[in-house]
Amino acid sequence: MNEKEIEYMIEGITKDLTLLLMERHGMDADTALRTIYNSDTYAKLEDVNTHLYYQSSLYIYDFLKNEIQTGKMQ
Repeated sequence: MNEKEIEYMIEGITKDLTLLLMERHGMDADTALRTIYNSDTYAKLEDVNTHLYYQSSLYIYDFLKNEIQTGKMQ
């Protein structure tokens, strides 16, 4: 998989995470995006060595939700 394909997958997951935060946490788009981009979950998603971008958006959302609730990624 090349870099552009990985970037495309990460962008799609980010879009899904944004929508999930807006729907399930009542965030507006700006707050949801700030939450995602400033999270450890997003740092792991962007790290190509973790291969987290291969996982479903809901799977990654569970990590993000836990991070929001506890302040740390598990």
